[in-house]
Amino acid sequence: MSGAGASEAAVGYAREQGKRFVEELKELLRIPSVSTAPEHVGDVRKAAEFVADGLRAAGMENVRLIETKTATHDGHPLVYADWLHAEASAEGKPKPTVLLYGHYDVQPAEPLDEWKSPPFEPTERDGNIYARGAVDDKGQMWMHVKALESLMKAADGGAKLPVNVRVIVEGEEEVGGEGIAAFVREHGDQLKADAALVSDTEMFAAELPTLCVGLRGMIYTELEARGAATDLHSGMYGGAAPNPFVALAQIIAKLKNEDGKIAIPGFYDGIEEPTKAELEAWRSLPFDEEEYRKHEVGSTELTGEAMFSVLERTWSRPTMDVHGMPGGFIGVGAKTVIPAKATAKISFRLVPGMKPEETFAKY
Repeated sequence: MSGAGASEAAVGYAREQGKRFVEELKELLRIPSVSTAPEHVGDVRKAAEFVADGLRAAGMENVRLIETKTATHDGHPLVYADWLHAEASAEGKPKPTVLLYGHYDVQPAEPLDEWKSPPFEPTERDGNIYARGAVDDKGQMWMHVKALESLMKAADGGAKLPVNVRVIVEGEEEVGGEGIAAFVREHGDQLKADAALVSDTEMFAAELPTLCVGLRGMIYTELEARGAATDLHSGMYGGAAPNPFVALAQIIAKLKNEDGKIAIPGFYDGIEEPTKAELEAWRSLPFDEEEYRKHEVGSTELTGEAMFSVLERTWSRPTMDVHGMPGGFIGVGAKTVIPAKATAKISFRLVPGMKPEETFAKY
């Protein structure tokens, strides 16, 4: 069986097994595989083993966990699998190899009081599953695994795929992906493929098939400010002792103008603008800016470079954002401390034409 017949058989199998597929996804979602939290190291590995078991059950071969290690720490394991037996064409031309990528780790669920249901107890509402990782990226990654199972199990005459397939699933996407980056540098030949499929993006609108062909890159860093040798009391030292939080606020405020433009000298040098065809394609999409502001962002207004559309701002323009400023006193009540040190977590989104090393040097 091949072509349309194989696809129809696979879809039929998926429909028959759909309830089981969803229950398995829920089981995976219950694993709190928070890659940034040391207390969840065991849970992260449990999630990796769950994915490996799913790939084996699907009929994939050479399934294994690959341990990762960087210069600074032991990382979370990669999950690898492959099936490389696709029959050559009648002319003897070998079939292409497709690399499927996903990640099984998730971000912390805080703030917990904003969840309507427990983040690691998947809950169905209005036809959707709500849980940490349901759409980033366990849901999509598990879809890949179940698509492979459906194709393999429904094949006439045994496990068979129309193309060769390799699978790599990582457990550090939410913390920078150092482990997979090192693996690609050192063992890239093991992931050799003609095309890669990544389902870690979004559908643009309901019932609108979406093919994402590019994403902005990122630099993530921390800015640290130090003041006095130790924490001080503002009643005794306020007005004379330097306050690292104030210093950080002043520095950060100078990084971006009120019109949304990043003020770092040379920051925009060399960036590639979207093509005319790309801009026309974006304008053709069913996008309502007011609907986006109200229901997706939930703010009173949108910010950024007003001379560019919202889609241009979010798809083709570089950004600078502050994600947290740990330090000092953050508990309930009041404590008039002038902290000795404070940090700010900052990221930059990069677009074509920007090189991470050069951009970071300008910052």
